[in-house]
Amino acid sequence: MRSQMLAARAAALFASDLPAGSRPTAFAVEAAIADAVRSCGGTRGCVAIMAAAYGDCPETAAPRMRWARSVVLSAYAVRSPELALAA
Repeated sequence: MRSQMLAARAAALFASDLPAGSRPTAFAVEAAIADAVRSCGGTRGCVAIMAAAYGDCPETAAPRMRWARSVVLSAYAVRSPELALAA
């Protein structure tokens, strides 16, 4: 997955209503990302919400972003190039 796409999806998931720490299905992740992008007016709006959260509550924003990145990586089955070559 390209890093820009990963970042955009993670920012959208960060801005979504899904609770951090949950383990949503891939379908739920896609729906949450689409809803967040729509309600925020695009990925820039999602990034703005994420930036505001880091400014207001960095102690909760960082763990939420780690969760969002891990969920996006899992939902979109990102494999490292080394693993792809070994398969």
